[in-house]
Order: sequence, then C-alpha cells, then structure tokens
Amino acid sequence: MQLKSNTRLRWILKASGIIAAMAASFALGLLVSKPAQTLAALGQNGSKTVTLASIVGVNTSPPSGVSSTVDFKEFWDLWQRLKDSYYKQPVDEKKMFYGAMSGLASSLDDPYTVYFEPTTAQEFSDQLQGKFEGIGAEIGIKDDQLQVIAPLPDTPADKAGLKTGDYILKINSQDTSNMSVDKAVSLIRGDKGTVVTLNIGRYKTTTDAKGKEKKTPYTLDIPITRDVIVVKSVKLTYLKGNIANVEITNFNQDTSDLFSKAVDDMVSKDVKGIVLDLRSDPGGYLDRAISVAGEWVGDQIVVKERRQGKIVDEYHGTGSGRLKGIPTVVLVNQGSASASEIVSGCLQDYGVAKIVGMQTFGKGSVQDYTEFSDKSAVKITIAEWLTPKERSINKQGVTPDIKVDKTDDDIHANRDPQLDKALELLGVKPAQQAAAAATSSKAKSSK
Repeated sequence: MQLKSNTRLRWILKASGIIAAMAASFALGLLVSKPAQTLAALGQNGSKTVTLASIVGVNTSPPSGVSSTVDFKEFWDLWQRLKDSYYKQPVDEKKMFYGAMSGLASSLDDPYTVYFEPTTAQEFSDQLQGKFEGIGAEIGIKDDQLQVIAPLPDTPADKAGLKTGDYILKINSQDTSNMSVDKAVSLIRGDKGTVVTLNIGRYKTTTDAKGKEKKTPYTLDIPITRDVIVVKSVKLTYLKGNIANVEITNFNQDTSDLFSKAVDDMVSKDVKGIVLDLRSDPGGYLDRAISVAGEWVGDQIVVKERRQGKIVDEYHGTGSGRLKGIPTVVLVNQGSASASEIVSGCLQDYGVAKIVGMQTFGKGSVQDYTEFSDKSAVKITIAEWLTPKERSINKQGVTPDIKVDKTDDDIHANRDPQLDKALELLGVKPAQQAAAAATSSKAKSSK
C-alpha cells in the first residue's frame, strides 16, 4: 500500500474530533488544502517499494529512523501466530492489517489522530460535502467522555431533543466507556429510516430555598430515526433596526459562496449592525474560515500555526473587507469549535466585534490528512492554532467579552438572552428586540 502523492489535506480538527454522528468523525475541524507533496512509500527499502498484500514485506527493513529497540520481527511473529493458531479459521488478513494500522494511530492517545479504513474514509469525505445519511449531530470526546458537540438545526438529532453537552453513555445498549470517536460514529451512522437509540446523561439544575444551585445527574434514552442530511451552511435573516443576522452552522464547501452572497445582500441594504451566530458550529475547512474573517479584517493575519513551540505559518484573510466598520457581535457557546473559534478569536483580537455567549469548546489542533492507494487514510495531529495575538485555542477555547448563558428554561420559553444582549450592544431597544425575536422565531419555524 502506498501513500497517494496527490491527496493531502490539513485539518483543523475541532475539539471533538467533528465527529459526526453524521458520517465520519469530529475529525472534521478545519481543512487546509496544501500543494501535492511526494511522500515516501510505506515499507520502502532502498529504492524498492514493498506493496503489502497478504504478508508481503515480512523480511524487509523497517523505515529509516525507527528506534533500534523496536523489533518488527515480533510483529510478524505475532501476525503468523494469530493466523495459524486462532481457533476460527480462516482469519481475515485484511481486517488484521487494518486493525494494526488503526492501533498504530490510537497508540498516540490523541482523539484526533485516526486511521480510516476505506469505507470510513469515504464517509468522512462525504460528510464534508454537506450531504450524508445519519442523525445530524457532531460528537467528540471531552473530559474522557463522548459528548454531543452540537446537533445541527432541523436534523433528526435536533428534532429528537439532543443538546450540546449531552453525555453519550450508550449507543443501542453498547457502553461507550473508552470508546473512540470513530467507533461511536460507526455505531451511530446508518441508512435512512433506521433507528439508533442513544442513552444520554444530563444534569438537572435546581435551586433550594436559600438560592443555592444543585446539579443532579439523570439519564434518558433518545431514539433517533436516521435520514439524509443536507446542510446549507449559511443563513441570512434581517431583524428590526436593519440588523443582519447571519448563522453559519458549519464551515463546509458551500460556505464561502453562500457567505459572499450574504455579504453582497447586507452591503446592498446598508445594514446598521451584524449578528454573526456561530453557536453550535463545530468547524470545517480552514480556507472558508479565513475567507469569512477576511470580510472584516481584509488581508490581515487570521490565524497562526505553531509546531513544537515555534510559529511555522500565518494565514491571512482572503475576504475583501466589505464588512469593515460595521458594528458586529459574534454569538458563541460550548458547541462552537475549531473554525468558528478561529473566526471569533480573530475578530476579538482586532477589536472589530464583541463576543457574546459562553466559553467555546477549545478545539485548536491541526490535522494532516493523507489518503493511501487503497482509499484508506490517516489523520495526524501536527500542530496547534493560535489567534493573531497568539492566544492558544486548543483545550482553552475563546472567552466571550460578555458571558451570557442560554438555559433550558430559556429554550422552553422561546427566549434567547444571548441574541437579546447582541441586539442591545447594537443599539436595538427592548421593544424592538421583542419584535426582532418574533421575526427570528418565525423565520426559523419556516425552515
């Protein structure tokens, strides 16, 4: 098996590993297309390339730089012993091979460094096209537990009642303890019309007579019927006071074109302010993020890349700065990750927007994605992202300028205190806010 020299992408993986119950893995994050590079073939010995098929390559030398304490003979001895001695015969050598490859990646104890078998690699790729079959939720690992990063609007996950921060304890009765994101994704995804049941853990907050809050854990089963998920990543609505409300649900392939059209429309209407809603946006392609940020900061630095303590690259905005000078508020929450954190962190650093909401997820690592000749692939964490002022995003997230929560009670009462604060900052009076909220709610219900 050889590395394909013409398929290499770099990702910003969202903290969750974009893991998606949608298709592949929270491995989504941000992608950066890079020029094709010629990579050494796996198993290369001198000028000869060893192609793995069955057990070809047993007697070849290991790649250069491998520690002298690593004896590949033991690997092949184990392979042969398993093949000869396992009580169920014949063994599936291809499955053994993919299992070994997966084990290599998982041995690094990094949820975003993942090996994909061909089928999973294709599903991961399909997810980035914005169309797939599944439940429509991004999932990831945080605090060593599978969690819902964000249910996408109007998807089966959203309609079934999944919430950002839900703990996924079981998938169809299978315990998720120590389960990888990719394993969880493989269990959650499925054909349209089939049902997956998630056992969810949540906390219920109550207040005693003295006003002290108490959090009580509880669990519930949520059955979800899978469907075809088609996601348009940008939605533009207008609120009272000539305020534009732009929601970006993912930084997918369609984001740049849709956002550019939204900018054209906002500029033509001479909007007085902008609410950029990145709540529960789990990330996506890096180049889409820098094009969006560039509409406020022009060609200034949007994000920096750090490897082993050194800044190795800087990415400049590719937008034309058409929104420069327009008062802007960015809404974020615990489900805002990766690309959405890059955009919000950038606009915050340059002081061109106020950030309102809750601390973001904290996914700021860079993944290198490489396909092999058999269509399998590997995603490897190679660096971390920093804001223009070199604030780290990874495991920390973006801290809002103004902290405002949106509780379950708010949701049930159709209140949005985060949007209310944004409108207040943009000069919309309370009476206008109520009308704006009604307009926004009506627009959402008609989607």
